[in-house]
Amino acid sequence: MLTGVLLANGTLNASILNSLYNENLVKGVSAALVVKLFKSWINEKDINAVAPSLWKVSMDNRLMELFPANKQSIEHFTKYFTEAGLKELSEYVWNQQTTGARKELQKELQEQMSRGDPFKDKILYIKEEMKKNNIPEPVVIGIVWSSVMSTVEWNKKEELVAEQAIKRLKQYSPLLAAFTTQGQSELTPLLKIQEYCYDDIRFMKAFQKIVLLFYKAEVLSEEPILKWYKDAHAAKGKSVILEQMKKFGEWLKNAEEESESEAEEGD
Repeated sequence: MLTGVLLANGTLNASILNSLYNENLVKGVSAALVVKLFKSWINEKDINAVAPSLWKVSMDNRLMELFPANKQSIEHFTKYFTEAGLKELSEYVWNQQTTGARKELQKELQEQMSRGDPFKDKILYIKEEMKKNNIPEPVVIGIVWSSVMSTVEWNKKEELVAEQAIKRLKQYSPLLAAFTTQGQSELTPLLKIQEYCYDDIRFMKAFQKIVLLFYKAEVLSEEPILKWYKDAHAAKGKSVILEQMKKFGEWLKNAEEESESEAEEGD
């Protein structure tokens, strides 16, 4: 615990942690010691301050080596440190371990799109990568969205780009729908669309049309759209976008209230 405090205030250099990779220590005490050390260190600072110190001494990609070889998996690491109350460390290491895999997934997916590979092949490939690299659906849907939108040359005219976007997204809606099976996964494309439209003003007027398309194509369902509309939207361009969505949002809200009322009457 004291070592964690001294690391936090800069008295010690993180290079001293390399001694924990001694084979005899890894067999029994390294992981347990690191739990106490990191709790103390993160309590003094936070993971965003701890991470650069680990990176400087090349420990950011070696933390799993604190476990014996038969336990050096992202699943074991995440479970161990999450249960120990160090979820921030678990998430940090998960991001470190999967960054390369996510980049490779996006690169390969874009190449498959350029070649015009069948959707069933793309879906199979993505599912295999998800399982192999422990990549959750919300992350995958973000990768799919980015790949779809980055592998096309958009028209420079605002009045034509919306039509072009709808046509392309309609084409790829089966691929997007394959990875929005959870509520959180459905919030991801909504936030991605909002961010995309905010960053590229040409798409701003197309926001409502894209959401409606995805709703009809069963990429998005009522509940996540309504949650996004009520309180889960991002701040970027929200006044313009929420105004666009007002009619559709109110329609969903009324439909939900009617459904609840009918359920109560049925009881």
